[in-house]
Amino acid sequence: MATLSINGAIREVEVEPETPLLWVLREQLGLTGTKYGCGIAQCGACTVHIDGLAVRSCAVPVSSVTAEQKITTIEGLSPDGSHPVQKAWLALDVPQCGFCQCGMVMAAAALLKANPHPTDADIDAEITNICRCGTYNRVREAIKTAASGSQIGSAS
Repeated sequence: MATLSINGAIREVEVEPETPLLWVLREQLGLTGTKYGCGIAQCGACTVHIDGLAVRSCAVPVSSVTAEQKITTIEGLSPDGSHPVQKAWLALDVPQCGFCQCGMVMAAAALLKANPHPTDADIDAEITNICRCGTYNRVREAIKTAASGSQIGSAS
């Protein structure tokens, strides 16, 4: 039995200790915003936050996460879509196919929490997620927009 703090709620799941966190989130808890991409922690589609840090959940065995650690998935980042990164993503029409975007948003949110005003070099170094559609320029612009604190999508 594993006890996890996910999106502000304590959850208990019956899984083998080596089960990747990704599969616990998707299969046991129904949090399907976290995507399976490569299974080897390279693509970033499975990115979640553990204590505010972006991690690739496909490579994290559930046994390595304690009940004290706070896991945040895309569903818990901002249930109403009001997170600055989510607003910038929409305003700049970042997604194309959209498969990688939840992981990208989670990586970007962690970057901005750690570095509120990243340079292009910072973004390139930290956002290593793979987008098969090649939306990298829009991702960079959305991160800069979110960092600027502009009132994206506010009613006029």
